[in-house]
Amino acid sequence: MIHGTQKWIQWYDSLSLSDLDRVGGKNANLGQLRSGFKNLKVKVPNGFVLNAAAYDDFIRTNSFEADLRRLLKGINLGDLKALEKQSSQIRALFTGGQLSDEMMTEIRVAYQSLTHSRNGRMDVAVRSSATAEDLPTASFAGQQDTYLNIEGDEELFQAVIQCFASLYNSRAISYRAKRNIDHLKVRLSVGIQEMIRSDLACSGVLFTLDPESGFKDVVLMNASYGLGETIVQGEVNPDEYMVHKPTLGMGFNSILKREVGTKEVSLIYDPVLKSKVIRVQVPEEERTRRVLNDEEVIILAHAAVEIENLYSRLNHRTTPMDIEFAKDGVTGEFYIVQARPETVQSQRTEINRLSDFTYHIEGNPKILAKGRSVGGAVRSGRARVINSVKELDQLQPGEILITLKTDPDWEPVMKRAAGIVTDSGGRTCHAAIVARELGIPAVVGCANASLQIENGQIVSVSSGEGDEGYVYDGEVRFKTEFLSKPSQVQTRTKVLMNVSRPEDAFRLSFIPNDGVGLCRMEFMISGGIRI
Repeated sequence: MIHGTQKWIQWYDSLSLSDLDRVGGKNANLGQLRSGFKNLKVKVPNGFVLNAAAYDDFIRTNSFEADLRRLLKGINLGDLKALEKQSSQIRALFTGGQLSDEMMTEIRVAYQSLTHSRNGRMDVAVRSSATAEDLPTASFAGQQDTYLNIEGDEELFQAVIQCFASLYNSRAISYRAKRNIDHLKVRLSVGIQEMIRSDLACSGVLFTLDPESGFKDVVLMNASYGLGETIVQGEVNPDEYMVHKPTLGMGFNSILKREVGTKEVSLIYDPVLKSKVIRVQVPEEERTRRVLNDEEVIILAHAAVEIENLYSRLNHRTTPMDIEFAKDGVTGEFYIVQARPETVQSQRTEINRLSDFTYHIEGNPKILAKGRSVGGAVRSGRARVINSVKELDQLQPGEILITLKTDPDWEPVMKRAAGIVTDSGGRTCHAAIVARELGIPAVVGCANASLQIENGQIVSVSSGEGDEGYVYDGEVRFKTEFLSKPSQVQTRTKVLMNVSRPEDAFRLSFIPNDGVGLCRMEFMISGGIRI
């Protein structure tokens, strides 16, 4: 492989987290994994990076800076249509530009080097990586674009320019503006990696803690067929697996939970237009089958723990991780395609975690929908059923957003919602991540909430009653129990917990205790197995 002394090209093997300013968060993390991640059963795809100096050269070559300053004036985050117009004008400016001859030569030489092992033919993934991205306090997840199944020099050049342009998607402009980040100080790097054929197998997301409670002794895993976009965007109800880390490290088969999702659709490459992707229906017999077997769950859990340990050593503190994986349907091998620090629960201190609330709904209100709970709260409001991004301007402050799914294009107005309810998605989908960041309740994977609930109907979203979340008819009454940190009293008698619901265990673990004294198995059977 040619590494050379090139101006704009760097190979992943040579990168680490110290290069974040030059190659962005996503590429710096992948470079760190290429050099520091030693798990032989799970790999990191090979590839090279076009660094942020290449973006600067593109702006300079096409004399874009003055136009950028003009087009960025007067941004109004409350006017979605105006924001999209500004974004479209900037992106049109970029896509009308050209890469310099010198840059195209460097990209061409690196691409030939990467594809040499396959006789000069290789499909690649072209990924955007902004210099303000995958930070410990803000993930910027899904803000810029990725282009898959790219082959040949000309396709690659166009994908690079499209990635540069995606720095000014309306969602990215909004995300930066809300965090007071200067648009012109953010630059973009582009990663070019060998394509992993997960369209022929499966993909998924790993968290090295429970993203709801912040309990750090588990790995939460979502998986579904095909490309990973269906999980991230909440298009499917994925399989969910949970693995206990301490006993995993002792060599046990430590799977605490296996829950089969419905997985109705899969994202695959179009057999006619290979540069495009299409959604296909998953056959009924495959929907009810687990995507991952126990051995694969354990392999991925070990990899997740290794990555967490790597980042914890580098940061000199425990660093829970948010990881994306893909299985190659040709080779059967697993790959890590993205890793970044988790940004919500990892920011909470133990005092914050112990100063929490639990909710008890009064009476017996009618349940309109139920799914997975996110956010741990109860909110009431007028339902706003949204079927597409074009209808988002109808969402008013304080309303409950009801929809099939959300994606990053929705973020500029999602902050208006008092709660979020989606038909599809798991606890690692876009809607769930945004709800946690905004501090609002969400219930995801409800199956048919958008059909059951009417526009304007008063509803209550409850995600504070455990693992299962509910959407109730009307404004419910509830009691709030404040869970505060008990005083550290020294006693000769052990303080043991009385537990009746498994979903409460992670939250209750933050209360100082000496273990479980009474485990009410009959409640677990009646609430879980229901026989």
